[in-house]
Formats: sequence, C-alpha cells, structure tokens
Amino acid sequence: MEIRSTTDQDLDVFVDTLHAAFGRFPETPAEGGRVRWSALEMDRNLLAVTADGRPVGTAGAYSFELTLPGEILVPAAGVTAVGVLPSHRRQGVLTAMMRRQLTELRARGEFLSVLLASEALIYRRFGYGPATYTQRLTVPRHQAALALPRARGTADSPATGSVELLRRAECGEILEEVYDRYRRAQPGALSRPHRWWALGAGQPPICPAPRYVAVHRDADGVPDGYASYSVGEHNTLTVDETIATDDAVFTALARFLLGHDLVAQVVFKHVAPDHPLRWQLVDFRAGQVSEDTDWLWVRLLDVPRALTARGWFTDGELVLDVEDPFLGEQGRYLLTVRDGKADCVPTDREPDLSLDVSDLGSVYLGGTAPSTLVRAGHIRAHRPGAAALADALFRAERSPHCLHWF
Repeated sequence: MEIRSTTDQDLDVFVDTLHAAFGRFPETPAEGGRVRWSALEMDRNLLAVTADGRPVGTAGAYSFELTLPGEILVPAAGVTAVGVLPSHRRQGVLTAMMRRQLTELRARGEFLSVLLASEALIYRRFGYGPATYTQRLTVPRHQAALALPRARGTADSPATGSVELLRRAECGEILEEVYDRYRRAQPGALSRPHRWWALGAGQPPICPAPRYVAVHRDADGVPDGYASYSVGEHNTLTVDETIATDDAVFTALARFLLGHDLVAQVVFKHVAPDHPLRWQLVDFRAGQVSEDTDWLWVRLLDVPRALTARGWFTDGELVLDVEDPFLGEQGRYLLTVRDGKADCVPTDREPDLSLDVSDLGSVYLGGTAPSTLVRAGHIRAHRPGAAALADALFRAERSPHCLHWF
C-alpha cells in the first residue's frame, strides 16, 4: 500500500472514495454537486492506494486560523475527509495515513491540528483530545418569554440598534464580515477563509441554501450580529448559528427568534454549555438541552511552541511530563508564566503533572479543567495543589467555543 499526496486531478477519485468509505453516494448536480467539497485543498490531502492502484483511504486538511486564549490567532490544520473503505479497515490504513499526515504537518511548520470527530473512540489514540463543547437548546414557543435582567449596570444594558430580516442571498458579505469579527475574539473559534464564502462550501449559512437571516445593527447601523434560520417540519424554527459580538446583541437576536409567530418551538443548534440564554428565560426549565457533545478536538504537534503561543491570565510554574505514544515521544517541560506570557523549556525537574498529549490538547484552550482529568484518572498529579494551579493557569478569559463545521 502507498500513501501519496493528491493533486487537483485527483478530486473526483478522492471524493468518490470518501463517500464509499461511509456508504454514501456523492450529491448529484441537482443536489448541489460537489459544492461542499469545493474548498478542499488538494495539495494537503492524502490518498491510500493498493499495490494494484485502487484507492482505499482518504485524509485531508484545511488551512485555518484558530483563536487562542488572549485573542491570539495562530495557524492550525483542520483535519477532514478521513475515511477507509470497509474492505480495508483494521489493516493499518488509517494509522499509516495519520502518521504520514502528522509528519507532513510538522514539516510545514505547523504546531497545532484540529478536527471534528465522527466517532469519539478513534482519534484519542492519534493524540487528539476534545477541547470545545456544544449543545442544542430547544425552547417551546409558549414558554419562550425572556426575563428582564435583575442586575443593573453597563454589562447588563440592552443592545441599542435594530434587527433587520434578510434572505441569505442578500447578505453574504455581512455574514462574512460579522463572523470574522466574532471569531477573532472567541477562544476556540476557527476562521472561515474567503474562498469558503465565495464558493458556498460547507453548511448553512456559508452555503447558499435558502435561509432567513436576522441581522443586528448597532446604533450607527453597523452589523454586529446575525442569526441564520429556517422553519421546517412541525413548525420548528431551527437556528443554524447565532453570531454576536457581545451578549447584549445575542440577547436581542434571541428575543427576535423566540418571538417568531406561528412556530411551535425554537431550536438553537449550537450553544456553548455555559451560555446564559437558559438563565434569561422566565421559565428556566423551558430550555431543554440535548446533544450535549464534544466539538473541536485539538492535537499539539510542538508542545513548547503551542504553550508559548497562547495567552495566560495567572502567573505560576508547572513541570509537565508529556507522553506522545503515537509518535513515540516523551518530553518534560518547565512551563513558567509571568505577566500573560509563557516560557516553556525542557527540564530534568520532577514533574508536577504527568499526562498524555491528548489530555494536553483537551486543556489547552481552557475548556476542560486539568483537575477534572486528574479526577478521571487521565492526568497524574504528583503533589498537592498541582491540579489547582493547573486549573488557574490553563483557564481562558471566556469558555472556548467553535461553530465551524469542516
């Protein structure tokens, strides 16, 4: 078997092999053809081919920016389109592709890779750990009233401005601009390159599928938030995503959506687990949580570079003993944080924490507390107080959240 890089001429073979791996058929031109895959970067993809030339596996990567704590933007490879034909599973094809891919990412100078895991059991063994989480929130229309805030102050002031209803085809540039402002300040968010919007690649509202879009404008008329939605079966209003530059704008959009006439319920597909929307409902139980799940998985390819790249909000010092079984590596690092900046160097000092690189990926963005993984038996704390210090160090200014599908 050979693992080889692809070119633009391999697009059809790549997409057909990927669909066959999941037992599906490619979309017909009437269904949108292959618009969803039009943003594939063929110079970053891999094809597993048998000795007689048959393609049996695929793996790809997109070029994204990931927002780290501290509003720091760094390049990250978005691993995607990973599949192996049923006839060739459990024969080492996936492992070979993952090892080749990680080697190539390092050769490109990348120190982070991310993915959305189709199955939670697959990717931890390759060094990925769940780092952001999301949930679906369903609110029955007859219980959708929002309470007035009890606390008064600048942070609780209602958004000033207006909400305008547009169709998706009318506001592509607005969506792109507002999303880009949002993702630059949101830890865990990924960029949406211009070519995605231009090609209509991906899920709504990137693709031009029919959607209504509620656009919020500030007092000066500048768009600062939007919500993409449609009304479907059983009069359910489903919100693809709500993007807002602050909580007051989100509340204004939520009030608009929850006040829609002639719908039975409103479903917010992607809400951060700690989002305050449930608390804003007059009836707390009206917000019904479902599909509470992992979303973005993170893999560190260069531990010192990754740890010194992000912002920090507490001073301290930790010795981390990091094991990377898949790549056969182990390193012990002294992490020193002062005034929001980190230094990370190899050390022979006794470790404070011993952990797998996948667990380091989980805590990296601040969405998983190290102490939770200590209690779960994943991370070993070698001294009292080490887990508490790690919690304080790795926390972010706000919970990481990712909406982008890839």
